[in-house]
Amino acid sequence: MIRLPRLGPIRTSPDDPRLFSFNNERDAIVHDVVERVTTGRSPGEVERLLADAAYEEIRRLESQRDAEASADLSGWRSRARRIHGMDAGERSAELARAASHYAWDIAGNFDPRVFRFVTRLVPTLLTGVMAPSTLPNLLGGDRWLGDRVLTQGDTDLLRRLSKNATLVITPTHSSNLDSVVFGFALERAGLPPVTYGAGKNLFTNPFISFFMHNLGAYRVDRRIRALLYKEVLKAYSCVLIERGYHSLFFPGGTRSRSGGVETRVKLGLLGSAVEAWVRSVVSGHERPVAIVPLTINYVLTLEAESLIREHLKESGRAQFIMEDDEFSQLDRWNTFFRKTLMMDAAVILRFGTPIDPFGYRMDDTGASYDSRGRLVDRRSYVLKDGVPAMDANRDAEYTRELGEIICQHFKRETVVVSTAVVAKVLFARLAQALPGLDLYQRLRMRGQVIVPREEVLADIDALRGKLRALADQGKLVLSPVVDGTPAPQLLERALSAWSGYHTRPAARWQDGGLVLEDLNLLYYYQNRLGCFAKDLAATTPAHASRAAEATR
Repeated sequence: MIRLPRLGPIRTSPDDPRLFSFNNERDAIVHDVVERVTTGRSPGEVERLLADAAYEEIRRLESQRDAEASADLSGWRSRARRIHGMDAGERSAELARAASHYAWDIAGNFDPRVFRFVTRLVPTLLTGVMAPSTLPNLLGGDRWLGDRVLTQGDTDLLRRLSKNATLVITPTHSSNLDSVVFGFALERAGLPPVTYGAGKNLFTNPFISFFMHNLGAYRVDRRIRALLYKEVLKAYSCVLIERGYHSLFFPGGTRSRSGGVETRVKLGLLGSAVEAWVRSVVSGHERPVAIVPLTINYVLTLEAESLIREHLKESGRAQFIMEDDEFSQLDRWNTFFRKTLMMDAAVILRFGTPIDPFGYRMDDTGASYDSRGRLVDRRSYVLKDGVPAMDANRDAEYTRELGEIICQHFKRETVVVSTAVVAKVLFARLAQALPGLDLYQRLRMRGQVIVPREEVLADIDALRGKLRALADQGKLVLSPVVDGTPAPQLLERALSAWSGYHTRPAARWQDGGLVLEDLNLLYYYQNRLGCFAKDLAATTPAHASRAAEATR
């Protein structure tokens, strides 16, 4: 067990971020969650929720056969036997006990001492671990790591908005490192800390668990399928937002197995942001809720090999939970971080435009505006007979529309990096060389295709021309490296990123050509541009369109 280092007493002040007061309110938050989930239920609803929870938990715990099963299985079996013999009052009390058990299992913790320790020392120490020879030059700051993790977007606007609205940040999800690099970028941008949901499996790593337990993370156990658990989880998120705690959750749910940008999102936690705002309006004390799409863009992904393998094996089944991948292997961490520190702009986090629950742009005061710049009266969307009212069906439709809008923002805010460009070019060459084969047949042809160097460079320039044209239209963003690096150097940057980290290189040089080696990896990295397939097919390269214009 990791013990808290001697970091001094807990001291807070009125100027501290909202999250610093979380532990003082945790009991009240859990109470509100349990009351919200259990109050107003009909006897039939109570019985169905209890029966469903007992059935799902018994099935889960019987399959787990671990310490949790030893502790909880007999209790759930006893509850299942007693449900139908209880009267209405007993069932309500039992539902409250079950909901409280779930709520305390989910509830997070925040220690300002750990937060101050992390923000002051971890960037420098982490850089020193990854590149010890640089440590003497880094004791004064986090400059070198900061050169590798770039933050884009209007963070000045977000800082001002955070004082007038509750931020709900919704990132793309590629790696278990997302929350780590996000926290680093958030602090560098001067934005307030957030509470966030993290897979319960991450709390089994003693080192990572220590920080998650103390920096506002709440536990999300994706193994639990009980409807009661899902309602408690959503209510917990909703209560946090209502109370003004800036929040983060990954609307895609799990890491993108394919490497692509999410084109669909899960609506449960997203719905909690909509509900929290509606409840504030109904109460007569509206506090704006600002949803902030964020893309996290890696040149090199820590778990790429495992993720794409599971994507191919499971055909993208989003509920599949990976228990062991590169994230749990410390030697892969060391190699990954050393590679990362060799690359400029290795990770780019791009904050999108803040939007309200209906997708309208928000300014720093929390006001909403439509596409023509006209002020939007948000309250009008939740009126019934002229009075703000709760309506679950209506808000579910608003949430669905909001999910689609967030995916559109993800696409526009995707930053195209070197490995995506080179992988796209090489995988297209694989398809050209093997036209009669399907995807899985092509992926088995490791080392069978060699592409001449000059052809690869010409393809890179052609693809980059199309990408620049899309960037000019605001449909995507080019990284500084992709936009400003000549094709030969861009190719070498991508090959260098893959080499020495992944088990096999994605491609390697042989007799002046590139051998396409690990085709799964090429497929994974090129999938980052998958959402732009139609745009690229219809786009004239930027240099060609300018040349055509000049001849008119």
